[in-house]
Amino acid sequence: MEEIGEPPLSTLGVSLAVASSLVNGATFVVQKRGMLRARLRGTSYLIDIVWWAGTIAMVIGQIMNFLAYNAAPAVLVAPLGALSIPFGSILASYLLKEKLNILGKVGCVLSCAGSIVLTIHSPKSNSVTSHVELEEKLTDPVFLGYLCIILLMLFLLISWIAPAHGATNILVYISICSLLGSFTVPSSKGIGLVAQDAFSGSPSSARAMYIFLVLLTVLGCSILIQFIYINKALERFDTCVFGAIYYVMFTLSVLLATALLFQEWSKI
Repeated sequence: MEEIGEPPLSTLGVSLAVASSLVNGATFVVQKRGMLRARLRGTSYLIDIVWWAGTIAMVIGQIMNFLAYNAAPAVLVAPLGALSIPFGSILASYLLKEKLNILGKVGCVLSCAGSIVLTIHSPKSNSVTSHVELEEKLTDPVFLGYLCIILLMLFLLISWIAPAHGATNILVYISICSLLGSFTVPSSKGIGLVAQDAFSGSPSSARAMYIFLVLLTVLGCSILIQFIYINKALERFDTCVFGAIYYVMFTLSVLLATALLFQEWSKI
């Protein structure tokens, strides 16, 4: 009887994940379109209405992602981002005239196939259901050690490698955005877990509010940095190439981070 409420939540999470994938697949293309329009006019893309339309769509997609991650396990939601690859590639071929060769088409099919396999075999319920459990897992030495490694890699990428090689090597900007997924997704799920306790007025609400504010700050900073480097990448590289590589690296980062933090695979 305890499992009755879980399938509807997982179904909602999957539905939101699919919708956000389609929206996110379009945002990169629309933003790139705005950048090209601005470049032709010799103005900044920051004042282009098409770029802003893509940016607003990205915000909507991130909100749906946030809701999806709180309605279902991250290892179920993250792989569904593969749907953004073929959708974005088709849009890019029409709106940006980017050519997708046979290897690109095969890559789209393989990404979707891998997504289906991961979705089928992923756990269908969340392993952490309260802010007390979340706090315990956030202080786990293994997870903290992992975060230290990620922070070191981000520091090297942002301060040293990106200024020197970011404009010529697509992996630099994508690595920064993908590694930040280790913070954005756990923070999104954590905020959903502690929000109710944080505003409940109970004796434990002060502690929950502290965790809520820390996670909200981490989420905000991570999204802002991701947004900056996504636009840097879109200015210099094709959206088809960026979207495909970004999906693979981001999903790997999310799956590893959530596996260490939430240990969702233990509920299979």
